Amino acid sequence: MSLLEIAAVLLAGVGAGMINAVVGSGTLITFPTLLALGVPPVTANMSNSLGLVPGSIAGAVGYRRELAGQRDRVLRLLAFSTTGGVVGAVLLLVLPPGAFKAAVPVLILLGIALVVVQPRLSKAVAARAEHREEGAVERSWWVPLAVFGTGVYGGYFGAAQGVLLMGVLGIGISESLQRLNGVKNVLVAVVNGVAGLVFVGVAELGLLGCEAKVDWLIVLLVGTGAVCGGLLGSAIGRKLPPVVLRSVIVVVGLVAVVNLLR
Repeated sequence: MSLLEIAAVLLAGVGAGMINAVVGSGTLITFPTLLALGVPPVTANMSNSLGLVPGSIAGAVGYRRELAGQRDRVLRLLAFSTTGGVVGAVLLLVLPPGAFKAAVPVLILLGIALVVVQPRLSKAVAARAEHREEGAVERSWWVPLAVFGTGVYGGYFGAAQGVLLMGVLGIGISESLQRLNGVKNVLVAVVNGVAGLVFVGVAELGLLGCEAKVDWLIVLLVGTGAVCGGLLGSAIGRKLPPVVLRSVIVVVGLVAVVNLLR
């Protein structure tokens, strides 16, 4: 990897960290960047997921006050989210690389769509929260199953996983928006971490017939950039109009889809 490519990946990591701190979906910055540099899709996805784990953990720690009193809820949902993350990661590794490459344009478009509708979804969730009792326990039987589904999606690809998960939690759980965001951050961090462990354990050991390998230089660059970007996002990114950041995500994502379909 040349110095210019190293700089590009590092900057993409910074951008992803900033965007994750403000609106989420930083994968739609780093993943297309890696594809543009010629990194194979499966290797790019595994390395990117591992690189973004530190930022996910930082986001979960940042919401520790909102998580107070939600231990049982988090543990219950973690069982489904973790299982889904493992299933998604294994699917990425055992399915033919061509299957993931064919699905990538659709997954990126799905991530873009979720980013575009996220403001409206957040308003709907916030409005719903105003009309219900805080601290109430969820009674929707489908919530754990939906959390499992978002875990599978997160383990397999993960772009805009947080937006999708927030919609599920906001609709199905009677709780304030900020407290749900804390739960969401924990679930996303665990899915990313578990998927990363599967990637390392299976891909690096050559199990399940997987030939793809983690690129540890990419992991280091994305991880370093994401941590720096997360700090910048907390201090500076929140002052930028969200529409600007969303526009960047949409443009980068669409460019990646166009290049993949050529």
